[in-house]
Amino acid sequence: MPRRNDDDKEIARGELICLGAEVISSTDPTLLGLSGTVVDETKNTLIIRTASGDKKVPKGVAVFRFSSTSGKRATIEGRSLVMKPEDKLRRGIHG
Repeated sequence: MPRRNDDDKEIARGELICLGAEVISSTDPTLLGLSGTVVDETKNTLIIRTASGDKKVPKGVAVFRFSSTSGKRATIEGRSLVMKPEDKLRRGIHG
């Protein structure tokens, strides 16, 4: 995975809920291409609201492309997000 840029770091450290998300790579082929809006986050999963309903996606098996309403985009390995959402700021995410 390439080195993270500033947008990647900012998105990874912040709130993921309400961001657009797409699974661009996964060890589970049924998740590839899944896209929608993040509606919830736990330590190990993201809940993504798609056109066909809410889907629970394990963070550790996917690479996500996130997009914000301000136009920022980030590609992030899900395994780097495996932590309680409230711990992201405390621990930090390193690129």
